[in-house]
Amino acid sequence: MKSVLPEGVDMNCVDIWFQDESRVGQQGSITRVWHITGQRPRLLRQQQFEYAYIYGAICPATGDSVGLVLPAANSDGMKLHIDEISQQVKKERHAVLVVDGARWHQEHMSRDNVSVLKLPPYSPELNPVEQVWQWLKQHYLSNRCFKNYNEIVEACCEAWNKFSEQPELIKSIGTRKWTSC
Repeated sequence: MKSVLPEGVDMNCVDIWFQDESRVGQQGSITRVWHITGQRPRLLRQQQFEYAYIYGAICPATGDSVGLVLPAANSDGMKLHIDEISQQVKKERHAVLVVDGARWHQEHMSRDNVSVLKLPPYSPELNPVEQVWQWLKQHYLSNRCFKNYNEIVEACCEAWNKFSEQPELIKSIGTRKWTSC
């Protein structure tokens, strides 16, 4: 089997990162809310179609994270995100970026200090960033109405920044027994 790592990379210098994207917009999520017993809460649901994508990556070993908010999920956005991750990887370290099977997640997008590793098809449970999206939506992005695209971008940036300021939360959500040696 072909190695994902470039020749000469020491396994002791490798950090595992997980990456994914999530759409956030005017037709957002409705989640559970606290309300008076016996009464049904009233929540709004928009019918417009403005949205943005959060590209997110976490390193559970270090508590680091990298997020971008972009207008589309595609190869160009993925290249920008990998470039940002590459800048975040500490000198003398190498990142293995675990991604799902989206068509814009390509192994040839690897950088000198970042190698892309695709998960098997239909295995979202192996990517802890899925739980990051759940956490962000439960805490910041659900049950909301957005006036326009700029307001969506602002809310996504604020939510990601608050999440990324909590390295212990990142470690808690992202740590998987199968990733440690």
